[in-house]
Amino acid sequence: MSRVLAGSRALMAAASSSSSATMAVKKPPPTAVDAAAPKRTNNPLLKALPVSPAMRAFLGGSPEASRVDVLKKIWGHIKGNQLQNPANKREINCDEKLKTIMAGKDKIGMMEIAKLLKPHFVKK
Repeated sequence: MSRVLAGSRALMAAASSSSSATMAVKKPPPTAVDAAAPKRTNNPLLKALPVSPAMRAFLGGSPEASRVDVLKKIWGHIKGNQLQNPANKREINCDEKLKTIMAGKDKIGMMEIAKLLKPHFVKK
């Protein structure tokens, strides 16, 4: 009986080693052609769009900007001028410059920013 078990143990060992070998297949290293090809993104958030005159003044005269760039500039302005409410971090106290693009509101919530920016991106 031990001879039968010894044979099945050898078969099991061979099967487990062959299955681990097939699972550890390595990909070939990228070629120079793959590395040189530019990555294509169709992300509409990165697309530069024409902006309203009020947004153009806020951005410093740039006629086009992507939504991501505009949000970066707005958050840079908020952080740089310490406009975030320290008691409620989700609330932003608008200064005069920020009021021009935030519909004249004194206070806005973080989640309102995208809604208030929508009219500043002019459709062609």
